[in-house]
Formats: sequence, C-alpha cells, structure tokens
Amino acid sequence: MFPDALSRLLADRDWLLADGATGTTLFNMGLMSGDAPELWNETEPDKIRTLYRGAVDAGSDLFLTNSFGGNASRLRLHGAEGRVHALNRIAASLGREIADAAGRPVVVAGSMGPTGEIMEPMGSLTHAAAVEMFHEQAEGLKDGGADVLWVETISAPEEFMAAAEGARLAGMPWVGTMSFDTAGRTMMGVTSADMVALVDRLAHRPLAFGANCGVGASDLLRTILGFSAQGPELPVVAKGNAGIPKYHDGHIHYDGTPDLMAQYAVLARDAGARIIGGCCGTTPAHLAAMRAALEATPPGPRPSLDDITGALGGLSSASDGTDGNAATRTRTRRRG
Repeated sequence: MFPDALSRLLADRDWLLADGATGTTLFNMGLMSGDAPELWNETEPDKIRTLYRGAVDAGSDLFLTNSFGGNASRLRLHGAEGRVHALNRIAASLGREIADAAGRPVVVAGSMGPTGEIMEPMGSLTHAAAVEMFHEQAEGLKDGGADVLWVETISAPEEFMAAAEGARLAGMPWVGTMSFDTAGRTMMGVTSADMVALVDRLAHRPLAFGANCGVGASDLLRTILGFSAQGPELPVVAKGNAGIPKYHDGHIHYDGTPDLMAQYAVLARDAGARIIGGCCGTTPAHLAAMRAALEATPPGPRPSLDDITGALGGLSSASDGTDGNAATRTRTRRRG
C-alpha cells in the first residue's frame, strides 16, 4: 500500500501528465501584472476552479495549486503576509473540490515557489527563517487537502534544502524542481548532475525531482538527459515552457504550438521523465495535444541532442556545465 496519491499513480503508470501554466491562464482571465494571484483564491474562487478544471479536462493526472507566491516574503509585497495559511488553505481546498469531482484519480499538488530572497551566505535570509516560511505555507496547503507539496522554480541548493525541511515539519510528501535558465545551470550555478547529488543527500527526499520553466523546451530536455545520465533512483519531472516568450501588442506570448509541445512530451518521456507537463505559456490546448501524443506514440530510444533540437529548435548555450566547459550562449533558432 502506497502512503500517498502520487506514489499510487506512479506505481500504476509509466508516465503522468502534469498541468500547464498558472500565470498564463490567470492573465488570460484578467489578472493584471503586479497583482498577487494568490489573492484570487479568496476574491475570484470560480476563476481558480476554472483554472484547475481546465487542466483536468485536458487530461492532466495532477495539477498545481494557485499558491506559487504564497509565502510570507512574497505576500508581504501585497500587505498579505498575515494571510499565508488562509490563502494556501483555500488554494488547496478549491483544488481538492475539483480533483474529487474528476471521476478518476487526480493529484492536488500544493505549489510552493521561491521566497524571492537571497539566502546566506550571499544574502540575508537564514536557513531557519526560510524553513519557517516554507513550513507555514506547507501547513496551509496540508489543511486545504493537498496530496503532496510541489516546490518549484528553485535556483539555490540552500533554498531547496530549506523547503525539504519545511515539508518534513509539516509531515508532507513533496516534489522538487529547479529552473535551469543560465547556460544550462540554475541562476545560482547548479547543474543537472549537482541536483541529482543534492536530492540523494536529503534526509527528507522528494517523491520525484526535476526541472521546470527555464529557457525553452530544448534546453529543458537537455537537463532531463543530464538527470538520466546520473541514473537517479527517483522519478524525473519535466515541465518546460511552451516555446520562447515574444513581446507582442503589449503582452508576452509564448510561440510553442500544441504540436510542438506534443513532440516535447514524447521526447521528454523517452529522455527519462515520468511526470511531464508544461510551464509558462502552456494552455489546456497544449496539454490535450501532449496527452494524445503520449498515448498514441510508443516509447522510443533515448533521444540525442540532435533529435531534440531537430524537433524543437536550437539550444541557448553550447554547454550545460556538466562537461566542465564554460557555457557560452549561442543564437537560438526554433521551429514551431
């Protein structure tokens, strides 16, 4: 008997489809730049239900709650640092409502993003303070009915470790992803190989780990190949952006089509990912195409970088840092 909903699904399935972009969807619903999406959990609950239902109806096996910036540090920017527990509880309870009505097993993953602060020794945020923030958020998500915690878009290993401790204190299983957006590394210099080593030495290990956001789908899949090369014991997560952001008519648009993301999903599975979703720019239409492609396409051999770039477009750097070379940026060309 597996103790949590995600582990039960992973035991029964070769791959799971995660969700798409929270921010993109909410901006399409009218959220304004600079607003705190988490406040909509209270003021616009029907829109949050629609967000969650869109992923479920498109075929997602799990979706993330509207709580990415729901920690005290980020909510302080909106005068809402005293409402961490309530806003996270509502985010998860709305998700529980949608998942329970799905008619099939769907995992509610409590999203926890970075604090937005720099940790010691480079910054002023202490380990204890970071753990307290993550723990507070985790308790709210737990009380709202989240099945697992989903720590995402982390750059610093110190913050990843603090989130793991916060999850442990809440008695919650968790998943952790980092964003590899600086020549194949995180902003704080972590490589794919570094992350595998980091996960292996945690006392409270995640159920799965991987990469989200970053530059484009090709770069993210190079990171997935980097994870796979280390032979990790835990399932790998791939949540890549739907193409490259383009500024058009006063708005940011991502150029990845549903067809491109369908190709990405199959390549991600063959590269070693077992939980596959999208990040920025990924809509329910993208998710439906990804689901259809994963179901229709038999597993294939592990793709090469040439296979990946031929399907999804060029890489943003010549190296991902795992070969000992200093990564230099190259001009990116894409097909979509």
